[in-house]
Amino acid sequence: QVQFVESGGGLVQPGGSLRLSCAVSRSLITTYPMGWYRQAPEKEREKVATISSKGDTWTSRSLKGRFTISKDNAQNTVYLQMDNLKPEDTARYYCNYGNVNLIVHWGQGTQVTVSS
Repeated sequence: QVQFVESGGGLVQPGGSLRLSCAVSRSLITTYPMGWYRQAPEKEREKVATISSKGDTWTSRSLKGRFTISKDNAQNTVYLQMDNLKPEDTARYYCNYGNVNLIVHWGQGTQVTVSS
């Protein structure tokens, strides 16, 4: 079973930055699109950004300009750089396949809290 291990979350002040990392247990990121998702309390999980096997990226329109997805194929790791964070970015962030039809299970995620 593929494992997605997220890290890098924490408490940050508004306007701050965080870089999330996702270690994928197998060498899948060169074959499948990968994505970052988030879920805020009492809200549905939403897709934040995706990156294709070739490196093409998509970012949610509302987050474009502040969030950047990238990956390191050699390290089987996907990243999410988050800048100019806002309180409404507070959520638990998850990585997984970029194609939701491939998603079988979710990892623990990493908590991001934006607060002064």
